[in-house]
Amino acid sequence: MPRILIVDDEDNILKSLRRLLAMTPCASGGKVFPLTVDTCNDPAQALENAFGTAYDLVLSDYRMPGMDGVAFLKEFRELQPNAARLILSGYADLNGLIAAINEAGILRFIAKPWNDYELVATIGQALAFQELQNETQKIADQARLKEGQLTAEDFERKRLEALEPGITRVLWGPDGSVMLDPDALKRD
Repeated sequence: MPRILIVDDEDNILKSLRRLLAMTPCASGGKVFPLTVDTCNDPAQALENAFGTAYDLVLSDYRMPGMDGVAFLKEFRELQPNAARLILSGYADLNGLIAAINEAGILRFIAKPWNDYELVATIGQALAFQELQNETQKIADQARLKEGQLTAEDFERKRLEALEPGITRVLWGPDGSVMLDPDALKRD
């Protein structure tokens, strides 16, 4: 079951999208499936959540206080490059849209107010496209592994990161020690 993350600073938008996606199963490639939907009204908190939870797709508002959608999706892409990224906005800002495509690698821009059918169809298409991209990457990595262009360790690291984002990252203390508790850095 695909897991998606929706980030918007407006709680009523989050509730509306959650309700829509709970009632309407997604269809892609002849398959119909329900979605697991997580919502967050704070982009910084969403990034923290994404550090330990793998998402297949993230849908973000463009204009949010503190961090706009492009900056959020750019950071999210660093954490989870295999997740599809969509942006939702009531503003038609051409420069912002170009930045979202070029910097954050979004697949689609969805205008507010959205059409329910088109939104669900877009999510289904994005999930199908991303699944195809991920499968292509996996096959390419397997070929590189066979040819010796990719080490077995790098192949396994990529596989583990796709399953558990952040699992291969190491936090180093100022004395060179390995920090097991990420909050320990905040306390020092």
